[in-house]
Amino acid sequence: MSLSASRKNVPQDVVIEQVTKNFVCRTLWSEGRPCLEYTSEEQLREIETYVRTQFDWDLYDVFFTAVPTLDDE
Repeated sequence: MSLSASRKNVPQDVVIEQVTKNFVCRTLWSEGRPCLEYTSEEQLREIETYVRTQFDWDLYDVFFTAVPTLDDE
């Protein structure tokens, strides 16, 4: 994906695909809306920066919400 791709030219699905390809995270679906599952606050900030710089999207325009990964118990 080229740097600073114009938002109007990049579908939401492509942004989601690139985020999950480039980061250890998952997309969960709630009532048909994508939710980002991330592993740490640092990773969330990295993903936010990536989405903003690569696609000119706000993270919450791509994902309905973001939730931390739950510990296995």
